[in-house]
Amino acid sequence: MATKPDLKQDISFEDFKTEVLNDYTIAVTSRECSLLGRREVLTGKAKFGIFGDGKEVPQLAWAKAFKNGDFRSGYYRDQTFMMAIGKLTIEQFFAGLYAHTDLEHDPMSAGRQMGGHFSTHSLDENGNWNDLTKQKNSSSDISPTAGQMPRLLGLAQASKIFRNVEGIDTTNFSVKGNEVAWGTIGNASTSEGLFFETINAAGVLQVPMVMSVWDDEYGISVHAKHQTTKENISEILKGFQRDEKGDGYEILRVHGWDYPTLVETYQKAGKIAREEHVPVLIHVNELTQPQGHSTSGSHERYKNEERLAWEAAFDCNVKMREWLIANSIATDEELKELEKGIKKQVRDGKKAAWTAFLNPIKAERDELVAILDALANTSPNKVFIGKLKSDLADIKEPIRKDVLVTARKALRYVLKENTSEKTQLVNWINSYFDKIQPKYSSHLHSESKHSALNVEEVKPTYDDNAEEVDARLVIRDNFDAIFSKYPESLIFGEDAGHIGDVNQGLEGMQEKYGVLRVADAGIREATILGQGIGMAMRGLRPIAEIQYLDYILYALQIMSDDLSSLHYRTKGRQKAPLIVRTRGHRLEGIWHSGSQLGGIINLVRGMHVLVPRDMTKAAGFYNTLLEADEPALIIECLNGYRLKEKMPNNFGEFKTPIGVVETIKEGADITLVSYGSTLRVVEQAAKELLEVGIDAEVIDIQSLLPFDLNHDIVKSVAKTNRLMVIDEDVPGGASAYILNEILNTQNAYQHLDSKPQTLAAQNHRPAYGTDGDYFSKPSAEDIFEAVYEVMHEVNPVNFPKLR
Repeated sequence: MATKPDLKQDISFEDFKTEVLNDYTIAVTSRECSLLGRREVLTGKAKFGIFGDGKEVPQLAWAKAFKNGDFRSGYYRDQTFMMAIGKLTIEQFFAGLYAHTDLEHDPMSAGRQMGGHFSTHSLDENGNWNDLTKQKNSSSDISPTAGQMPRLLGLAQASKIFRNVEGIDTTNFSVKGNEVAWGTIGNASTSEGLFFETINAAGVLQVPMVMSVWDDEYGISVHAKHQTTKENISEILKGFQRDEKGDGYEILRVHGWDYPTLVETYQKAGKIAREEHVPVLIHVNELTQPQGHSTSGSHERYKNEERLAWEAAFDCNVKMREWLIANSIATDEELKELEKGIKKQVRDGKKAAWTAFLNPIKAERDELVAILDALANTSPNKVFIGKLKSDLADIKEPIRKDVLVTARKALRYVLKENTSEKTQLVNWINSYFDKIQPKYSSHLHSESKHSALNVEEVKPTYDDNAEEVDARLVIRDNFDAIFSKYPESLIFGEDAGHIGDVNQGLEGMQEKYGVLRVADAGIREATILGQGIGMAMRGLRPIAEIQYLDYILYALQIMSDDLSSLHYRTKGRQKAPLIVRTRGHRLEGIWHSGSQLGGIINLVRGMHVLVPRDMTKAAGFYNTLLEADEPALIIECLNGYRLKEKMPNNFGEFKTPIGVVETIKEGADITLVSYGSTLRVVEQAAKELLEVGIDAEVIDIQSLLPFDLNHDIVKSVAKTNRLMVIDEDVPGGASAYILNEILNTQNAYQHLDSKPQTLAAQNHRPAYGTDGDYFSKPSAEDIFEAVYEVMHEVNPVNFPKLR
């Protein structure tokens, strides 16, 4: 059913007619899917529906300009496009609506995303790259409005890198940088800051990006007059139009119902972007939304009769139908017959998708019913178990929740029984969880051989006369080794290029490796992150630098909603092994405190969060991640660049293991756990505690996500029987997470002779200045006194009260 690319080639009228009718078939098929999909939601078979009706015809034109190797970064109205490029069938459309957990049926997300969220497979089942140059590609959608924009920038920039940077093996990823990144957005979502930030950045970078704005004058129920100045996004972006005075955009405008002009417009846009590497904005106006925003309500509530009448007349499918008849491509009777057949095809596809979704669950239900029947016959609670069984058997369209709820409730009726039938039920429940839970929970992280957890530690080695140098030189020389070893690696961020970053960790790197591989970026953290995501999705190895940890809040939504969920929401069929570099800990002042890890670690599950105590450890983390295929955040210690470290002789080769703690000082009385810059304060306090007879064991966490995979901390607690977590985050922040991991995951509570303690910062953000830090975050004296108080409770004779 896929459309063909170019109607302007020399073809016969009959071939032209066939192709145009094929396009109309796709448009009508998509519309019927939307109409029937809405009914499936309203009847309860699907939970929610958001569809692409009213946007069919421009997406046909777009599909004709979209070539192998290109990437889409769109939103949940693009179903017609996906059908037109041959990546979405009727059955797959409905499988997504029903949340079918099998990738064979719902290749978009295996039921993890609501319908309308599209993607293609960049990876095979083993996590290896497919040849992206021989397929049409769609990055995986997210729901947050304009959230697709930052990633779009990186997808486009990858082509610029592939075209202009020598030495990269482009196999599977690019053909001379000729690929275009195509974005779509609704007119109302152009009000989001992410849209404007991306539009500006793409204009600055001059990348092959084509941005379509689907304009139907509404954002849910809110009219454009409340959304956009002048009610016209292309009008207010006029200043971005390229001209003789400088680079910019090519801005095109076209009616969304004008099929031939749409085809011409998209061909022109694709040619400009592909050949010249110039961004293009296509404002597609006079579109409609026949069913309203979604199944949450009807558009009759907020559109007047005049608007509704206009939408009926200017529906793009209606206008295309009129054009077909006016140009003698088809008669009204022929189109009616075609439309009738399409309706049946969509109904049949819907039924097939529902049957395929339901049958496996019915089989699981029937298996359990047989087990419950046997259980009831041997139990004094036969009546109660029998009712559970018959109620489950009577459900005509069961879901897995129905099945498992019944099994778990039945088990309660045989708590005190000891029969083989009970054992069979227990085994069935456990086996069911083992089989079914991964359908909803797998692939949060890489499950391939490329997992970062498979990279073995390699320790730094040193010459006998190794020099003690400023630690910034360690990180700098390691980056030098990385850029030499990995031609596909690059770094970019505020001040990362010309001056070699604010702490000189990239000194001389731009001069050596060029402005594209070591690049400055504007003050726009969200799109710095997006550049990294998009380029990583296309096989490059980007390092996105966010100048300070505090500034990551600007990019946190994209890290959380897009980057950290990508591998999960595609069930392992897309990845973005982006490294986010930043610096923080023990900063000074309200907006430079660098301590918001309690929020970060709970928002970026799916990424590794690494907190090295020095630059050698940080360098080792970069080396580890570049041999793996997962995204991570590395937080370097801001106050560590001028501290002295020994200069290794195996830069680019030594590797810090992920998820492994390190015991810095052994002790017998209490286990002190910390990370980052605060660890140095803990080390100082531990030395001072020795002076009063308290021998503390000090452990560096190193990796917050994942946390202590070998459970070494509980081994320490088993020896000392006391525990204190020291953290510069607010109370209940990262320290609560760390304590939960130690007490509940590692079960350290059973070894404790004293109450486990946390010592965190004050509830407020740190005040400015050295004194502000001292009175806001844990000091060596705070740590000393807190530990001393624990030991006073244990032995008040040897440790009399301090104050």
